[in-house]
Amino acid sequence: MRTPLRLGTRGSTLALAQSQTVADALTAATGHPVELVRIVTVGDRSGAPVAELGVGVFVSALRDAVLAGEIDFAVHSYKDLPTGEHPSLHIAAVPPREDPRDALIARDGLTLAELPAGSTIGTGAVRRIAQLHALGLQLQVTPIRGNIDSRIARVLGPTADLDAVVLARAGVARIGRTAAITETLDPMLMLPAPAQGALAVECRSGDADLVELLAALDHAPSRAAVTAERAMLATLEAGCSAPVAAHAELAEGEHGDEIYLRGAVISPDGARDVRLSRTGTPADAAEIGKALAADLLDAGADTLMGSTE
Repeated sequence: MRTPLRLGTRGSTLALAQSQTVADALTAATGHPVELVRIVTVGDRSGAPVAELGVGVFVSALRDAVLAGEIDFAVHSYKDLPTGEHPSLHIAAVPPREDPRDALIARDGLTLAELPAGSTIGTGAVRRIAQLHALGLQLQVTPIRGNIDSRIARVLGPTADLDAVVLARAGVARIGRTAAITETLDPMLMLPAPAQGALAVECRSGDADLVELLAALDHAPSRAAVTAERAMLATLEAGCSAPVAAHAELAEGEHGDEIYLRGAVISPDGARDVRLSRTGTPADAAEIGKALAADLLDAGADTLMGSTE
């Protein structure tokens, strides 16, 4: 019997669900057994807002464990990864992406437009806070932390203290809580974070056999979309806590598949924004992202981001 591959994961319900999905898919595709190894990260131990903790806080411990040989590979929420490439690690696969949109969970089954003025809505992302302010709905927006179940409980639980929360739809789906969603938000209202809904399967770059094995999970359209979004983010030199949003879609064009990439930079108070788009082929995904970032910067996006350290 083959020795199981060790897949490192955070211990949250969402992380375990994501990792188990990847483990099962790899075993189904290659016949290789996989065991989960729980790793505790700094982000798990801290109650500080994500924007204060910084980029990569949820992935550094997993990466350290891969590099130390304690685990063979790790699964990350792709949007949590720093945009710079790691010299000793390789993203061997981007599995099929979940729905990248944001989702509203509100009391009494309300949609965003139905929430009364003054309603309190919680979210953990500066990007969402900025876009909620930009809608001009006179909502009281408050930053929150915690796992998905605890955030939902702040709206639907016995000690609820919020009227609504906004979460990534993908995470809610992965833990089986989609019944709680009262509205999936149109990207025209709430443009997602770059790489939202996508997973990154990462291993040591020098482990050629494992790189080849994990490639069985790679989904080319998902990788192309994420590549475009993250190239935009990297060129803007903005971290995952900056008010930057992007959404790439692949569609059939006259001469084959095309990527349609929308990007936005919003001031934290929602008073100003720059929203632009670009199209191109999947093979040029990174260049499309870089070009859109240059367009955004030319339009003054750098004045809206503030400090991104």
